[in-house]
Amino acid sequence: MHWFRRGLAVLFGLGCAMNSTVSAEPPPSYVGSASCGTCHSAEYSSWKTSHHADAWRPPSAESIAGDFDEAVFEHGGRTTRFFREGDRFFIETEDFTDGPKVLEVKGVGGVEPLQQYLVETEPGKLQSFDVVWDSEKKNWFHLYPDQLLPPDDGFHWSGPYKTWNARCAECHATDFRKNYDARTRRYSSTQAETGVGCEACHGPGEAHVEWAANKDAGLQSPFPGTDDRGLLQSFRETIAETEIQQCAGCHSRREPFEDGNPAPGTPFHDSYRLALLREGLYHPDGQILDEVYVYGSFLQSKMYAKGVRCSDCHDPHSARLKADGNAVCTQCHSSAGNPAFTSLANKSYDDPAHHFHEPDSAGAACVSCHMIERTYMGVDGRRDHSFRVPRPDVSVKIGTPNACNDCHQDKTAAWAADILTNRYPGSRHRGPHFGEVFSAARANTNRGGEDLLDIALHDAFPGIVRASALNLLGTRIGPDQRALAAGLLADSDPLVRAAAVPFAGFDTDGNGIALLTVALEDPVKSVRIAAARQVLRVPLANAPERSRLSARSAQREWQDSLAAKLDFPETHMALGGTALVLRNSRAAIRAFQEATALDPQLAEAWIMQIRLRMAAGDLAGAEVALQRALQNIPDNAVLLDLKRQFTSR
Repeated sequence: MHWFRRGLAVLFGLGCAMNSTVSAEPPPSYVGSASCGTCHSAEYSSWKTSHHADAWRPPSAESIAGDFDEAVFEHGGRTTRFFREGDRFFIETEDFTDGPKVLEVKGVGGVEPLQQYLVETEPGKLQSFDVVWDSEKKNWFHLYPDQLLPPDDGFHWSGPYKTWNARCAECHATDFRKNYDARTRRYSSTQAETGVGCEACHGPGEAHVEWAANKDAGLQSPFPGTDDRGLLQSFRETIAETEIQQCAGCHSRREPFEDGNPAPGTPFHDSYRLALLREGLYHPDGQILDEVYVYGSFLQSKMYAKGVRCSDCHDPHSARLKADGNAVCTQCHSSAGNPAFTSLANKSYDDPAHHFHEPDSAGAACVSCHMIERTYMGVDGRRDHSFRVPRPDVSVKIGTPNACNDCHQDKTAAWAADILTNRYPGSRHRGPHFGEVFSAARANTNRGGEDLLDIALHDAFPGIVRASALNLLGTRIGPDQRALAAGLLADSDPLVRAAAVPFAGFDTDGNGIALLTVALEDPVKSVRIAAARQVLRVPLANAPERSRLSARSAQREWQDSLAAKLDFPETHMALGGTALVLRNSRAAIRAFQEATALDPQLAEAWIMQIRLRMAAGDLAGAEVALQRALQNIPDNAVLLDLKRQFTSR
């Protein structure tokens, strides 16, 4: 039997009923962006040519930019041919199991600087092909030119980590629903509209259309949750957070809690768990490293802290910048200033006295110094939105990059640091940086606890920095300091509260249970789910009934979030680990089996299956699992050692 929703319910001891909310009234229907354009023609026209509109389109002569006129591309000895037959487009490739195989293009992702093509490898299952079209150079290229993965590798373009339904579609469509069936491992995905349409941000438009047709009659919306104009999300609020969190749903590195798009207006932290400043994703000082998109960087910025919102710089409908070059920044950073941001000094920034470069040169561009650019997907330049002051002095200490040496690559970080010291003597931007503490903590798991705790407790740091400090803290501190960390469960930032949850679990007395109960009842789902995971390590048998009921409710939410990701191999790894905590080895084996069914080269899952069977005395089952594992990853050192153990018996 596959490890799916019933298994989840049994594992958590919640029976077989899944947590669900049934509204008394059906939600409004989606009407399509074209309907919006009948009244909002200017906004619709701007959107129609935007990257949002082109995020996902059906294949056609108009939508496909790539050369499908018998073009041939070769990578690592594997040949791919692109051709068309009438209005249909095809990819014939040797880079597939039992290839060569002809696959029809079923979708088009993006438009520039590159365009990807989606093919259906199983009914309903779309994969994003790794040979993509460079829209600027007008040629085919491979997204990972240094890789030559076997077709059964999980990270191959046909593998589970490249499945469009699972990993990409929800941010390229409007009202996307993944609809994965764990029993059959099949998708029956739906969306109201391909591409990021008007309703992806404003919500389903049925109620608004009815209001528009009858507004003179004073019609009230019959749909719960809509405003006086029938919209779920109107963006009329004066606070920036409403808009920022709506954009952040897609422009962030995060783990989703739901099956598809949450309803517009749903708070970010009720829908996702944001990736913190982890090693491999961010440099120790918070600069972007891997493809983390925008939100995690923006949360670190002073601009975010002062209430700057996305639409201050980007037109929300065309998604283009509101001005060219430095004019975007001088909307506020100028001698005229901006009355909306009164703390900003009114002085000239677009001036050699500030940037000490030739006017109109690359060095004089605000973004060159304050928004470093990194290239992802081969040709796609993305800018760091932390808007940081260049810190070559930090580079000298911990080896992080800096904007100065991005351009002056023939110079050292020490040279750049000296230049800034001379240009800006006495600058307040050259003091200690949290990156120094993070760098040391990453390098040594047993030191730096007090410094990390100081950062976590210091509310002048951005919440994502403080949460990341807690995440690094682990077991480096003693009981008294853990109590201080647990006290951050009362912090105003949900990122900090969620990161503080594990410290409540260290204290198993009445106070610890009380603290954990606070987290289990937190108003934000990401915190409640963090607490639900922690409950597994805390004995609640003698806890107050309120604590046990709160734990049950939060665990249902965690259960639902896992059930929404049963097509992720990593979900089954988490389920296997949970089963081990609960001492349910049979459930753990089933979870690890499903992980390897989805990703046959997931070594950790094979190793756990083998060891659990050995521990249970099932040597025959362990040997069968070992043989299957070695067929998929024959060179794995741990598996080879296990093979030697069997041979020596």
